[in-house]
Amino acid sequence: MTELRRRAGGDPDSTDNASDKETYGDDRLSLPGDAEGECEGDSKADTPDVPPSTADTDNTPQCLNKALEGLPPRWKNYWIRGVLSLAMISGFFLIIYMGPVALILIVMTVQIKCFHEIITIGYRVYRSYELPWFRTLSWYFLICVNYFFYGETVADYFGALVQREEPLQFLARYHRFISFALYLAGFCMFVLSLVKKHYRLQFYMFAWTHVTLLIVVTQSHLVIQNLFEGMIWFIVPISIVICNDIMAYLFGFFFGRTPLIKLSPKKTWEGFIGGFFSTVVFGFILAYLLAQFQYFVCPVGFNSETNGFTVECEPSDIFVMQEYTLPAAVQNSLNWKNVNLYPFQIHSIFLSSFASLIGPFGGFFASGFKRAFKIKDFASTIPGHGGIMDRFDCQYLMATFVHVYIASFIRGPNPSKVLQQLLMLQPEQQLSIFHTLHSHLRERGMLPPAAGSTQPTE
Repeated sequence: MTELRRRAGGDPDSTDNASDKETYGDDRLSLPGDAEGECEGDSKADTPDVPPSTADTDNTPQCLNKALEGLPPRWKNYWIRGVLSLAMISGFFLIIYMGPVALILIVMTVQIKCFHEIITIGYRVYRSYELPWFRTLSWYFLICVNYFFYGETVADYFGALVQREEPLQFLARYHRFISFALYLAGFCMFVLSLVKKHYRLQFYMFAWTHVTLLIVVTQSHLVIQNLFEGMIWFIVPISIVICNDIMAYLFGFFFGRTPLIKLSPKKTWEGFIGGFFSTVVFGFILAYLLAQFQYFVCPVGFNSETNGFTVECEPSDIFVMQEYTLPAAVQNSLNWKNVNLYPFQIHSIFLSSFASLIGPFGGFFASGFKRAFKIKDFASTIPGHGGIMDRFDCQYLMATFVHVYIASFIRGPNPSKVLQQLLMLQPEQQLSIFHTLHSHLRERGMLPPAAGSTQPTE
């Protein structure tokens, strides 16, 4: 604290005005150039004084380092990234084989790790001021937000299970009130933790935590929502982002000459364009392969009899092969009149285009964030790749797009959800709805008239 007072240039027991000036002097996140107006580019004055971390250390396995010794750094990094990418893709296939529960657990694990990596950057700044509760409150808010989102998911998709268990009925009925009460407790704890002369810094960190929750937890919840629509809506978006990342790297590595954006100097136009076309083709083929299997296209549901997840259904129209007539220009050039496609393959073109053209901006955003704090990677979890957040910066943006795309163009009324909501009503309410529905269907001629009723004569 002596260092803080020396920088503020005043006595802590001086007048209120002096205290205010001291406050502003201490809460600038170590930005010494603010007073002189130095704020150009990535100058030292524009960068918080972040203590060094282990994120930039080389944790490549010793056996891999030994096998690749003697190679130029560029090719060594190429092989390290390649080997680790194949290992991660293999693990992804294994998790898909293990089913929806494993996928949900891996999403939660990735979410927690990404949150940890971002919060750690803020914590290194915050710790230098020896102020309390930042890390504790950050993890508390993570628990609160996860409780809210996963509670909503349980109420939506596991209504039959909730109805069977009385404690779950109570939690489901008052879920939002309990969630708000938990958040309110954290909010009060934050207010009580405020320390004079560091208000601004503490509010910086409060905002830091909430933006991290918005980026990581909210979008992780959307990933799980997409999964429940059918595993194909989970697998295809993630796979095409991975494909775009790999193909853009390969095209850039071998053919890259023209820089794409200053935030990421290694990104090139050649990689960007090559990644786009490769991803569209890959997504189109992958959509064709997965659309044939009920296991991938059916919404993930909960069977109350077996107490397990089920993926059985009558596939919707977008997963049924249909015949399309090609435009006249294409017919003349290819001598084809009709083509058989799954409608989902057409949707895959839009998903792949977004993943290739807009998805990389999630990576550019992350690059700008890292440059702001003069770090190379969020962490050093994966050799050659950086942290988990370095691999999922584009995935979160893609998950949000897929969720919006499904809600706007795909999703219709969900009979299973409607049924679960009906089962939560009182018996007399269920009976009233039954009679109303019965009368409606009879008026439309979908049910035979009641016995003894007179038929209209012509």
